[in-house]
Amino acid sequence: MAEIEIRLPKMGESVTEATITNWLKNVGDSVKMDEPLVEVATDKVDNELPSEGAGVLIKILFEKDQVAQVGDVIAILSTDGSTSAAPAAKEEAPVVAESAAPAAAVAAPVSTSTETTSIPKNGTSGKFFSPLVRNIAEKEGISAGELEAISGTGQDGRVTKKDVISYLQNRGSAPVAAAAPTTVATPVAAPASIVNAPSTAAFMNVKEPIVLPNPGDEIIEMDRMRKLIADHMVMSVHVSPHVTSYVEADVTNIVKWREKVKNSFKQREGQNITYTPILIEAIVKAIKDFPMINVSVSGTTIIKRKDINIGMATALPSGNLIVPVIKNADQLNLVGITKAVNGLADSARNNKLKPEDIQGGTYTVTNVGSFGNVMGTPIINQPQVAILALGAIRKVPAVIETPEGDFIGIRHKMFLSHSYDHRVVDGALGGQFVRRVADYLESFDINTPI
Repeated sequence: MAEIEIRLPKMGESVTEATITNWLKNVGDSVKMDEPLVEVATDKVDNELPSEGAGVLIKILFEKDQVAQVGDVIAILSTDGSTSAAPAAKEEAPVVAESAAPAAAVAAPVSTSTETTSIPKNGTSGKFFSPLVRNIAEKEGISAGELEAISGTGQDGRVTKKDVISYLQNRGSAPVAAAAPTTVATPVAAPASIVNAPSTAAFMNVKEPIVLPNPGDEIIEMDRMRKLIADHMVMSVHVSPHVTSYVEADVTNIVKWREKVKNSFKQREGQNITYTPILIEAIVKAIKDFPMINVSVSGTTIIKRKDINIGMATALPSGNLIVPVIKNADQLNLVGITKAVNGLADSARNNKLKPEDIQGGTYTVTNVGSFGNVMGTPIINQPQVAILALGAIRKVPAVIETPEGDFIGIRHKMFLSHSYDHRVVDGALGGQFVRRVADYLESFDINTPI
């Protein structure tokens, strides 16, 4: 019987895993080439994956809500039409080696209930426990009550293998809900869900503070994307020593030019022209002047990027953040950049971004001015080495120098905040780069055709 292995493809910069959210085909169903097979979710986007072959689906190796690594075989197709009984999902295989290591490293557990002989599939709160999670719990002496109190990071708050392993690693040292001061009245089990929350900085061996709620406090569980964003931000600060340089730029000519052309541009192109494309164009020019800003670091190796792909941090309606990428921005004119910015922003707001839309970025821009902020200290989007925050454009009094003398006038100004990785970008390079961006903005020709 000829078989085709369907693997989880690479879906974005720094994306190493994805959660299976829904199988669009069942075992025994016929599948065509490029037909949608499964829905997956990453910290970047939710997406349908097409089948890499044609045949009959005979095995599903990752069930809904399980996490697969890039390159893992998630399903198998038969090309001769025969079907075999689908084996138990990967999650149901007994785990001995993986659960034994955490158990050996855990100190003697605190006094807890030892009722582990029969852990139900669903807890008292209705929380679902997979066969693998129940198997690990029984082997490690985790009671049904303890399992119920673990805060799950899976979809809909399900407890995953990673959650149980994290709990085991901290079980001997982390205080349990009963250890809370008796003078604090809190909702039943609320402290336990916080105490047992997996650490976003576990890989750094940093102990996060345990925070107990006060009466009347609302406890909000982070959604999947927010947890992954948190991990990414902690990792970036840990990996890269951040330095931030600031420059104030006079953008009066840009403001006047946009006011002059925005209506005709809207009539001709059917979309608005904002300040963002103009600012990105200046950034691209500065990157050409200082190409060592457009690099990545791998160990002690510097990778100098050939392409200039500008990521633009975009706030989602949910409050989360995503970074779609303008590919080969140096090959686009101002109209092309404008259309790319508007198209990606619209796709982000409507959850229509594709995996290729959010990968390959070499430099990132974030517009803090859209929220009325004048400057910021942005965190680098790994594996890049720099990021620029664009502040709000404000009318301010300024000294204007002329051949006839200096005078005070009203000008439109903005702050540029440039954060960079001090491992490879020194203050001279980081400061000169952001100054060059400001120079391009200040020298903008008010008669530029559009």
